[in-house]
Amino acid sequence: MRLDFKLSLIAALVVWCAGAAVAEDNLIEDFETQPETRWRFIADTVMGGVSDGQVDFVRENGEIHAHMTGSVSTQNNGGFIQIRRELQTSPSKEVDGVRLVVRGNEQRYFVHLRTSGTILPWQYYQAGFEVTREWSEVRLPFTQFEASGRLLRKVPRPGSVKSIGIVAFGRDHTAEIDVREVSFY
Repeated sequence: MRLDFKLSLIAALVVWCAGAAVAEDNLIEDFETQPETRWRFIADTVMGGVSDGQVDFVRENGEIHAHMTGSVSTQNNGGFIQIRRELQTSPSKEVDGVRLVVRGNEQRYFVHLRTSGTILPWQYYQAGFEVTREWSEVRLPFTQFEASGRLLRKVPRPGSVKSIGIVAFGRDHTAEIDVREVSFY
């Protein structure tokens, strides 16, 4: 083989490996190692609501995923169940959004982000997505997230994200969603 071809091949391999490393750095969760220590289930009962549910971590075909189920009720000013993870470090300022690998009961769900600017318990940024019965990838750009109130910035800054929640929200319904991967892209 010619030297310039070998150098091109090596350069391509280095670029590919660097890209893989960047993708790995943006991974928030693949649920493989003790996810129950990082994710917590929260229902509107913390503020007087009556929704209920649970999260289980299920192994299927060699992979673990979060399985959140429950009943969302808007009675008593409630209306949500969620699983939430606090982030140890905020994502890079260069990321564009949140990426999920999900499936579920063909309902609409939401991602809630809390940032260094969401000080009050009811403040968050929200973006919705649909799930089907088959595993699929969902990409939610930060520009799609809406602030829960006027006191917040219009669009969340990636470098200020402190937690991420997967939420069944806002209407009376039965929730069932599986989450296999959460990352930034």
